[in-house]
Amino acid sequence: MKTLKEVLSSANVPETLLTASAAASINRESQTLRKWACTGTGPIKPVRINGRLHWKVSELRALLDGGAK
Repeated sequence: MKTLKEVLSSANVPETLLTASAAASINRESQTLRKWACTGTGPIKPVRINGRLHWKVSELRALLDGGAK
């Protein structure tokens, strides 16, 4: 599982990350992000792709920089 810094340092930066990678990149548990998705109360919202939760890298960056969009 890569952290956001590792992903961003690579040449191919994806637009989204799966829950486990997104959680690790912001130092949270995967279950926290799943709770945000279920309740809709988190600082960022996921995108569903083929039924799986994906988290936008741009929103993760914003969150790490002090707040979501």
